[in-house]
Amino acid sequence: MISDYQPIPLSALIGDLDPTACKLHCAKYNGHVHPVDVLAADWKEWVGWNRYRPQRDEFNRQFIFSLAHDRHDPGRWLFGGVFEVTGSRDVPKARSYSIRYRDDLMGPFTRRLWIGFSPSGRQVRLNMETVLDQMEVIMVQEKPYSGEPFPGLDRINHTFDVLAAAVTQNWQDWRGALQNLKGVYVIHDQKTGKSYVGSAYGTDGIWSRLGQYVHSLDGGNKGLRELVGKKGPDYMKQNLRFALLEAMLPKTADEDILDRESYWKDVLLSRQFGPNNT
Repeated sequence: MISDYQPIPLSALIGDLDPTACKLHCAKYNGHVHPVDVLAADWKEWVGWNRYRPQRDEFNRQFIFSLAHDRHDPGRWLFGGVFEVTGSRDVPKARSYSIRYRDDLMGPFTRRLWIGFSPSGRQVRLNMETVLDQMEVIMVQEKPYSGEPFPGLDRINHTFDVLAAAVTQNWQDWRGALQNLKGVYVIHDQKTGKSYVGSAYGTDGIWSRLGQYVHSLDGGNKGLRELVGKKGPDYMKQNLRFALLEAMLPKTADEDILDRESYWKDVLLSRQFGPNNT
């Protein structure tokens, strides 16, 4: 009798690829950008990530089996392809490896295969055979991963670093949903609990307003500008969350949007305790 659930081991998919010839590269968030965003949007940069040598010569095998960490689930990884190491320079903390992408080795699974795996410790470069029995297939996407899918207007509650990826990589489902809508939004500082309420009106849609925050981090608000100066850009990207309170059609009058903005400032007390007091 076949059981209802049998996990598929990764070993069932690797074919003739010898795990003892592979070094796992478990790429993680580097404090500035998430690896899944790099893999989705900039293949040249993703190759650069796999060329990087730390202090020690750790990609010392024939192949690199690359994985990009999911931004939400610590046990979930996107397969980034197999690279053959064709040369190296004795230069630490630089992109010192010469590599070439091996499309013939699991190429159809690149950016489509999600793997379940929870490596112990902080090591990100591992001998593949030592952990292969811990790695399971979660899913294979129909199309290559191209960015976090749009969650819906009533589910936008994202940090600035996620929004930066959506804007700079021009995620089409996000742009399509937001570029022709106006509305009222709130920005929460998840460290302090303070809120800033703002709106997108006039010729600016919500998508355009997001772009202004991504590029300036303060959107022109004095209180948020002071916070950037005090805490720094990394604090803003990691701790400020943008949520949509109300979405409105383009024909909505500006005065109606501003009236709703004022209402939400009263509800959330953002004038008394947040950046709206400046």
